[in-house]
Amino acid sequence: MMQSQKQPKVSLVGAGPGGKDLITVKGLRLLQNADAILYDALIDNLLLDSIPSHIPKIYVGKRCGKHSQQQEEINRLLVKYAFNYGHVVRLKGGDPFVFGRASEEIDHVESFGIPVEVVPGVSSAIAVPASQGIPLTKRGVASSFWVMTATKRNGSFSEDLKHASLSSATMVILMGVRKFMEIANEVRQFRGGLTPIALIQNGTLSDEHCHISTLNSADEMFSSVDVTQPGIIIVGNVVSEHPSFFEEEIQRVLHSAF
Repeated sequence: MMQSQKQPKVSLVGAGPGGKDLITVKGLRLLQNADAILYDALIDNLLLDSIPSHIPKIYVGKRCGKHSQQQEEINRLLVKYAFNYGHVVRLKGGDPFVFGRASEEIDHVESFGIPVEVVPGVSSAIAVPASQGIPLTKRGVASSFWVMTATKRNGSFSEDLKHASLSSATMVILMGVRKFMEIANEVRQFRGGLTPIALIQNGTLSDEHCHISTLNSADEMFSSVDVTQPGIIIVGNVVSEHPSFFEEEIQRVLHSAF
């Protein structure tokens, strides 16, 4: 492949929480004028369909240990496509700097003298609960929130899970669907069993689904969850702001009474 006559450049663009219309105006403009796009998992196909068909689109997503590309290969491809095509957009779900490998990609690309621009995106940690009517803070209910991943690289729980559980803050846990019950049981050691918990899957997409429960009833709720689908866990009293929370709890009480 011949080297492009265009100046190589890489833009790391946050695609937002999922829905195609939740990307920023600047991010969409860069996408539509890119020379090549390397995109993650959890990117709405409708967003990709809106990009001119002649622009190469390369999937480099990573989901649940099933990595299409290792990070080192992604780094290599960014440099290769920048030299061969010109302006490469690295399209990442949510915000590039929230639990992504953006810093590693920037360091690698810049080591070749290629300039990098970062375009922030709407983080799913905030936007997905909001899409279901769950505020992360509310006067008199929660004055702060923690955002964390479920586990560390070695598979063990992060110490932050315990520290957050000991606080009164709203907890937002990403990439934790497969460990949902372990998380709920861990949190229940430090918070009351009636603490509300939500699991939102495919947030802001057409097949979005919100599961609502309390820590005491988490196992019953989780029995109907498709663990192959991505999701965000929210723990805290703010979950009771969801329109169906009290209706769900009343149904559980009535069901258990008979």
